[in-house]
Amino acid sequence: MAVVDFQERQLTLKLVYYGPPLSGKTSNLRALYAAVDKLNRGRLMTLDTRDDRTLFFDLMPIFFRASGFSFRIKVYTVPGQPVHEATRKVVLASADGVVFVADSSPKARQENAASWHNLLANLTALGLERLPIVVQYNKQDLPDAVSIDAVDRFGDPRRPIQAACAKRGEGVVSTFFQLVSHAWDYLDRNIRVSQKLGIDATAFRTALEEHVGVAEPDRLPG
Repeated sequence: MAVVDFQERQLTLKLVYYGPPLSGKTSNLRALYAAVDKLNRGRLMTLDTRDDRTLFFDLMPIFFRASGFSFRIKVYTVPGQPVHEATRKVVLASADGVVFVADSSPKARQENAASWHNLLANLTALGLERLPIVVQYNKQDLPDAVSIDAVDRFGDPRRPIQAACAKRGEGVVSTFFQLVSHAWDYLDRNIRVSQKLGIDATAFRTALEEHVGVAEPDRLPG
């Protein structure tokens, strides 16, 4: 759950990018980092290994101020390889929202499904079953990419899907803002964050767009 420090007048959100190995989680963070104004971002940390792009996690803090409150958004990725299960669970703990990054390759359908079920199992184990999840299908630029109309929606045929090509930065910002909106609504239901901080979801999003320098998030079909 988000950390609210009334003495310091600061709210900290934790967002996690989850998905199978090499689906584009780290590419999402790198593209998002590039879109954020330099004055409003911390350091992007990555660890590349042979078996997976990110061994432990990436962390990209985004800072901005609105309504007299300071907001800090920490964005993480988790390693996709099964051997790093314990690390995924630790990173996922206390999250306020998740982006599930699926691979659009036809060959990745089983890996996507396995990672999705792993995510749900970990959320249940952590007591986070109601956590907002945004599903992004990355690598939509592949010649054989599964179309958004035909992708696996993981048990919900009406589940909204975000299309992306993270390496080109397409769909990255819109995915991020969709998750931020859902995370804010989730916090509002649980801790009445709008009432406590004196800023509603629309004002928060507007302030975030202004302060991170991405007032016009990218739009892709799907």
